[in-house]
Amino acid sequence: MVAADVGRPDLSGRVIVVTGASRGIGKGLAIGLAQLGAAVVCAARSEIEKPGGLPGTIHDTVREIEASGATGIAIRCDIGEEADIHDLVDQTVARFGRLDVLVNNAMAPTQVLLAESTVDEWDQSMRVNVRSLFVFTRAVTPHMVAGGGGSIVNISSHGAAHETTPFMPAGYLIYSVAKAALERFTSAAAPELAPLGISINALRPGAVKTEMTELEFGPDADWSGWATPQSVVPPVAALAAHAGGAFTGQILDVAGFGRSWS
Repeated sequence: MVAADVGRPDLSGRVIVVTGASRGIGKGLAIGLAQLGAAVVCAARSEIEKPGGLPGTIHDTVREIEASGATGIAIRCDIGEEADIHDLVDQTVARFGRLDVLVNNAMAPTQVLLAESTVDEWDQSMRVNVRSLFVFTRAVTPHMVAGGGGSIVNISSHGAAHETTPFMPAGYLIYSVAKAALERFTSAAAPELAPLGISINALRPGAVKTEMTELEFGPDADWSGWATPQSVVPPVAALAAHAGGAFTGQILDVAGFGRSWS
């Protein structure tokens, strides 16, 4: 595959679950992966828009997928609830007969200063951002094995890095710890999943302008240098195509896609 096409693999026949697909990076991924031929399951809690809340629902995302002639379905899922995760996986397999790729994108963006934080906030972040990885991986593994292999893509953050970054100001301690745990889960799970034909990798998308970041920083902020959700599609598509366990356990940066990795 030449460099110009490295981000456009043919995903026809693949069934991909994208969590957090009602808006932001997740919505961009769901639409983009579907346009590459995959049947995409759009998962999130957002089925209806709430007054004062962020715009977007999983049904809106599916409508955009179907408008482009691609295949997508919406399944409500609270990834903090183990039963919801198993129900999502069961519904996916019942509908399509297989599950090939899982994109763990949904997260709880806990923002609170250490001195003002509570144990409940810590526990909620770990439940949604970390425990869900464990539950999801165990749930999808048998189906990926039955299908001859698969790929798990965990969406991380530069907040997981030990060095200071401009993207994680004070108040993101809990979130940063959770993302660091996501990356360690990825590298630790890889040796166990590789013999089963399953790749698992983590991807840091960098600074991406979404509905959430626009609300946080304001619409008039300096957005120069920020990426769009659509720009995350090519590297995730490439990782989705890297099923089999040969390319696995990697902590990757979108900025290196097509140069240091592909």
